[in-house]
Amino acid sequence: MFTGLIEEIGTLQGVRQQGEALVLTIGASKVLEGVQLGDSISINGVCLTVISFTGSSFSVDVVPQTYRHTNLGTLQNGQSVNLERAMAANGRFGGHIVQGHVDATGIIKARETEVNAVVFQIEPAEERLMRHIIPQGSVTLDGISLTVAKTDGARFSVSIIPHTLKETALQWKRAGDTVNIETDILGKYVDHLLGMRRGEQASPASGKLTAAFLSEHGFL
Repeated sequence: MFTGLIEEIGTLQGVRQQGEALVLTIGASKVLEGVQLGDSISINGVCLTVISFTGSSFSVDVVPQTYRHTNLGTLQNGQSVNLERAMAANGRFGGHIVQGHVDATGIIKARETEVNAVVFQIEPAEERLMRHIIPQGSVTLDGISLTVAKTDGARFSVSIIPHTLKETALQWKRAGDTVNIETDILGKYVDHLLGMRRGEQASPASGKLTAAFLSEHGFL
């Protein structure tokens, strides 16, 4: 589990690709403190497992499922990424509950300055995400815990304070770029449970869960 508070901006140092499978090597320093094989590190909001590391970098596997549902496949050498280690049990919970399980990507439709803030307007690749994105609610963009400023049909906006912009790779994002989106897990669970209570027949493709699906996949 993560908080959405970025610890460090890392640099992509290498990509090994085999079809829709990747091995990414990330240059970093802070997130390597006390790192061990098998540790979880969020890269642009995607929870990934450390498979090797040195004093200045670490590597992770990206499986086809992750490749297809995130923007990691578009990364290029030298590009900056947001990094966060899994939350320690004794740490401050300054953001919100972030799983590192990306729901879909989104496109930045506009970036505008508003006094001391920068407002990003985002359009999710899957419109179904909008039912879990509400004004003043929480959303994660490229691993950053943010507050939804407003929603407008199939789009939503977030207002970024100067500190967050300076300390994350979002500072280099422009209109047309993609971001990884994870909606609030609490809202998703409430929505799914209420749907099941109403007897709605649901499937992963529809964005809802059924008891049969949970049982089939070992959750019940």
